[in-house]
Amino acid sequence: MNLMKMTLNINGADRMFICDPEKDSLADVLRRLGLTGTKVGCGTGVCGACSVILDGQVIRSCTRKMKRVKEYSSVTTIEGIGTVLHPHPLQYAWVHLGAVQCGFCVPGFIVSGYQLLQENPNPTREDVRDWYQTHRNVCRCTGYKQIVDAVMAAAAIMRGEKTMEDITYDWSKDVGNFYGKPLIRPNAMAKACGVCDYGDDIELHMPAETLKVALVQPRKYSHAKILGIDYSEAEKMPGVVRIITAEDVPDANVLMTYSFVGRAAELEPKHKILADDKIVYYGSVVAMVCADTRAHAEAAAAAVKVDLEPLPEYMSYLDAVKPDAEPIYDSMPNVYGIQPVLKGDHEHVPELIEDAAYSVEGSFYSSREPHMSIEGDVMQAYYDEDDNLCVHCKTMTLYFDRDDMAEAIGIPVEKLRVIENPTGGSFGWAMNAASYSLVGIATKVTKMPCSLSMSYAEFMAFSGKRSPCYFNGRLSCDENGMLVAGEYDAGLDHGPFAELGDDKLTKIARFTFYPYNMPNIVGLSRVSFTNHSFGTAYRGYGAPQAYTCSEALVDMLAEKAGIDPFEFRYKNIARPGDTNPQQYPYLHYPMEEMMDKLKPIYDEAVAKAKAESTDEIKKGVGIAWGGYNVGLGAVDEAHVAIELMPGDKPKFRKYDTWQDQGQGGDQGSLICTLEALKPYFPEVTPDDIKLIQTDSKYCPNTGESAGSRSHYANGKASIVAAKNIADAMRKPDGTYRTYDEMIAEGLPTKYQGDWFTTDEYDYFYDLDPNDGTGNPTYTYTYALFLATVDVEVATGKTTCTGMTCVYWIGKPGNIQAVEGQVFGGMSHAIGFALSENYEDVTKDTNMFKAGVPYIKDVPDNMTAIDVGGYDPRGPFGSSGASEAFQSSDHMAVINAINNAVGVRVYELPATPDKVKAGIEALAKGEPNPNKPEKYDLGSELYDEIQKIKDNPIEPSKPEDLEFGYLGKEGVQWK
Repeated sequence: MNLMKMTLNINGADRMFICDPEKDSLADVLRRLGLTGTKVGCGTGVCGACSVILDGQVIRSCTRKMKRVKEYSSVTTIEGIGTVLHPHPLQYAWVHLGAVQCGFCVPGFIVSGYQLLQENPNPTREDVRDWYQTHRNVCRCTGYKQIVDAVMAAAAIMRGEKTMEDITYDWSKDVGNFYGKPLIRPNAMAKACGVCDYGDDIELHMPAETLKVALVQPRKYSHAKILGIDYSEAEKMPGVVRIITAEDVPDANVLMTYSFVGRAAELEPKHKILADDKIVYYGSVVAMVCADTRAHAEAAAAAVKVDLEPLPEYMSYLDAVKPDAEPIYDSMPNVYGIQPVLKGDHEHVPELIEDAAYSVEGSFYSSREPHMSIEGDVMQAYYDEDDNLCVHCKTMTLYFDRDDMAEAIGIPVEKLRVIENPTGGSFGWAMNAASYSLVGIATKVTKMPCSLSMSYAEFMAFSGKRSPCYFNGRLSCDENGMLVAGEYDAGLDHGPFAELGDDKLTKIARFTFYPYNMPNIVGLSRVSFTNHSFGTAYRGYGAPQAYTCSEALVDMLAEKAGIDPFEFRYKNIARPGDTNPQQYPYLHYPMEEMMDKLKPIYDEAVAKAKAESTDEIKKGVGIAWGGYNVGLGAVDEAHVAIELMPGDKPKFRKYDTWQDQGQGGDQGSLICTLEALKPYFPEVTPDDIKLIQTDSKYCPNTGESAGSRSHYANGKASIVAAKNIADAMRKPDGTYRTYDEMIAEGLPTKYQGDWFTTDEYDYFYDLDPNDGTGNPTYTYTYALFLATVDVEVATGKTTCTGMTCVYWIGKPGNIQAVEGQVFGGMSHAIGFALSENYEDVTKDTNMFKAGVPYIKDVPDNMTAIDVGGYDPRGPFGSSGASEAFQSSDHMAVINAINNAVGVRVYELPATPDKVKAGIEALAKGEPNPNKPEKYDLGSELYDEIQKIKDNPIEPSKPEDLEFGYLGKEGVQWK
């Protein structure tokens, strides 16, 4: 190894260092110098997180080798732009205008924006978008709108046209009235200044003895028998401490599996952390190498020889249910769960459809969307001061993952401590504990601190994805456009592992035809093992699949009946007295008010599209209804603690596990705490609350950051904790004890708040396995989307030019956080509609190849409209937020394409080649080549329904489930 001494002027100071000019990138050098604000995401120069300014040019430092950097060059990193105490206007604007969510991409954006403003102090919004498109800066959280807002505001401040105070929410004027206001995230400034340490940063700061872990991940087959693993040569290589296989974790090495529906096979745990007998998907890991450096570990991992015998690969649901398909597991069938929905006159749905004035049918495919967080998967493990195995990771369900990890690692759960690192986004994949278990196993076996950082290609292969789904569907209406009957048959591809698969069937059952008044339904959803990526949580969790079918059918039926798609939906939305697909009242009925709010926007968009369409560029407008449930139903619970701190003025610590994946767990916890304490301590301000979060040693279990439940559940538990501590502090005269008085009287200063759904509600009813009736959720959210598109006739390229979301989530707790979720969800949905897909496991190795939307792929024209709701069940009038904002918005885009050029795309994504083929066929009078034949989902729908009727299962319906008054704000339960 030949090294080189170099000097660069970094942030105004000459810095001398030693590097390997052939191997080291500029990012490597900067990070070794302690400038960890330069983040490395993709590692291939396609995400821009590593952006720095080199001699006046923005470059992606992760791919700039030191041999290509001239000595004495000038480098500017995020640390040279501003500090937490003295932020640059860009950093200040990012924080105060909501452009910080997970924050991992933020330093790269700010550095890039800094150079933009050096070159162009007075940019237009389009100038800003063009700049970030050119420099390949990707954000997965915000939807980009707030980023452009921040650059424009910072530019105005730098020109002297605005001050920082002009963009600052002055909360001092709202003491006692913070709820709904845009309180900034407590951790935002650290992220904007590059001093928030994420996984790879934490690794750099660990002791020198920390072992680096590399995966032996063959990435050769998606299904193969393991004949042998030979690491005899690899274990002799420099720096290798231990090579670990499944043999090192006997009686462990597997994640737990649960069944969620009544009609499921007897499931066995099959998600092995280290594969031993066979590989069941492309990302399977067969061994780990623990070595003194990452380079040594990776070299040895490459030297491990894995002898594989290929087995039949079933890469889709359709493959797995073919008559000649073999079971992937000998002990379980490929189709391992089903959930029916039978509503109304379901016995005669075929006749009702066939005899109706208008009917449509089609087959639809919802694709395998990859999450593509900018930060991949990084985690550490060590034995802590209490001799507990401690794992740092990106968990979004800390205590559940802790249970899962203890099982997989093979240790008592009480000896495992889990901490969520500052997290560079996940959008759902971080719910799975497989990777966290890997690093835990490494430390358990070696008895040494370990760090595992996957390459982005390893991460893409290893991590779960949105489960793809195939649908056959039919829908009918009468001569007036009123819905008569609907029918669907769904086949969900959940990859090789069962966890959460049958749970998603319940979402398809609940959100297909939601929130309409559908009098008669026959539906069936089924889930199968395959050898593609395993299915996991992703924002929307089952709802986007459902709406891919139902919102297409609704649009098609409106067109068939000759009714405007907006008017058709307006006729058929549920109103008080109408029931949902589970035959119970909708818990709220804001649908008409939401459509009234959107109507003038829709009319204007339609008129504009007609006026501006040309022969070259066709413009279209599409709408789609969406929504989602809140929480986990009868099993949901949340626990928090509030502690009084020293001082004469009430100040508090709040302990919880609101896992922040970028959505604002700290922001949400802060507002819930302030509002919960307000009845007793109205003078408490944000500065009086210190949050202690996501460490199982200190924080009670607040539950998963999923299912749009966090605000609701944390708020409920916070109310209890606030009452408990206030009751303890209250003197007989009604005043409150100080900290010193509490200590003097021997009173505890820390009080827990425990909330269980079943203590508050008694109307839960899981979906009936015979007909899908049920009431499994304590509240819901509703979202209505409008999308406008431009379609290039010559190429088929579609650009989404605008999107509006009208939503009902009860009362927003923090409007800035909510809008961040709206815009972020819409940006993912646009990608889902047009480009994102993880299909070719050998090629889709980074976010660019898998179709991530860059800034010019997402419109600057995005609008979020709160219809002004109030949920009487929820904490402080709130329901929940997040999932609804990525439920059906992709179908507004698909429907807009059809509106523009008369081409319906049935199988996502709507890539230019599909749209172009449809345009050309239409011009020739030929059938749409995008329309698939009816899918063979393994058996005929009505044959399967008859089997269900012939084999009833005892449902879980409670005897005393009754309904009371139905009002605009929802059902008041008896």
